[in-house]
Amino acid sequence: MAAQPIHPSMIPRLDPDYVQFHNEKLAQIVPPHTLPWSPALRDAPTVPGGSDPLPVGSTQDIAMSHTKFRAFTPEGACPENGWPCFIFFHGGGWTFGNIGSENSFSTNMCTRAKCVVISVDYRLAPEHRYPTAVEDAVESLDWVIKNGKSVLNIDTTRIAVGGSSSGGNLAAILALKAAEASPPIPLVFQLLVVPVTDNTASVDDLWAENALTPWLSPARMLWFRDNYLPNKEDYTKWDASPYFAPDALLAKSPKTWIAVCEADILRDEGIAYGKKLNAVGVVAEVEVYKGAPHPIMAMDGVLKIGAKLVSDAAAALGKALGTL
Repeated sequence: MAAQPIHPSMIPRLDPDYVQFHNEKLAQIVPPHTLPWSPALRDAPTVPGGSDPLPVGSTQDIAMSHTKFRAFTPEGACPENGWPCFIFFHGGGWTFGNIGSENSFSTNMCTRAKCVVISVDYRLAPEHRYPTAVEDAVESLDWVIKNGKSVLNIDTTRIAVGGSSSGGNLAAILALKAAEASPPIPLVFQLLVVPVTDNTASVDDLWAENALTPWLSPARMLWFRDNYLPNKEDYTKWDASPYFAPDALLAKSPKTWIAVCEADILRDEGIAYGKKLNAVGVVAEVEVYKGAPHPIMAMDGVLKIGAKLVSDAAAALGKALGTL
């Protein structure tokens, strides 16, 4: 018996290449939320099927107060005013992922959007619960503002933030934290891939249509949520669920690109966040990837639709940073 078979009702709705890869490579992986908790669960690849990292000009790991980040600098001559910067947060339900787990995406953004990428190794739950990851996110931006120019030749007037899944949650929150800082820190863009924006969501509402989707099931997502947000009273705080930020603060968000997957339980909260940003005057574009379940960004080595998402993200980032 497969450990995580695709429900028959989902097969016609899914990208055929995903179905084939899932049946060949993913179906026998035991979902981590069904196992006793151990940090050793993090030793497996977060999502199989990623492409190889692209060559960059340089890579260095830089310490923060409690953790570190990895800085990817493009090849070639630095622009006169310095490199634009993209601060990125990996996915993994605030529980999985590390400084190397999304090197492929980071190097794609670095090379194709011609920017320094700061990939933050934020501390993980359940050892470090909310709001620890948010604190690490804020510190990463503070570091870039204070040290980015002198250490990495960053143009601090061209900073974007982004992330995937739980990392998209952190990026959206960081954009709001930047806007409410004193003085405000102007960001030029946020790039949110399958982001968590509403931690009150459930199978009774936003997750209903895709409740039987593969990989990121409701049970797995609730396990992630419980690891990171054990107290339900925190669900509606905007630095846990950016959807609940006041309109006046949301209106200060930078231009936004949101990628959602048609067959993902997180689809509707990503769409809703884009609509809410539009309603308060923020330019926010939402791209829906047809037939795709949640993890396709990290499966760009085997899925054409995953590779398309990565290419689209690089194009949107490069355009926003003025490098394309």
